[in-house]
Amino acid sequence: MAICPICGKEVKNAKKTWKMAGKPDKNGKRTQLTIALYDCCGNTLRQVIDKKKI
Repeated sequence: MAICPICGKEVKNAKKTWKMAGKPDKNGKRTQLTIALYDCCGNTLRQVIDKKKI
């Protein structure tokens, strides 16, 4: 769920979600991000839903 910066409404339904792996840290572990794409007021919003070490 994301909040639109223009109108302030809560956007509940994600248009698209995907997983992405970041760069390794000092210990060699990567952070897996789950990102969601939302539409509101003619704009597209991105928000990180979940972060975890892999």
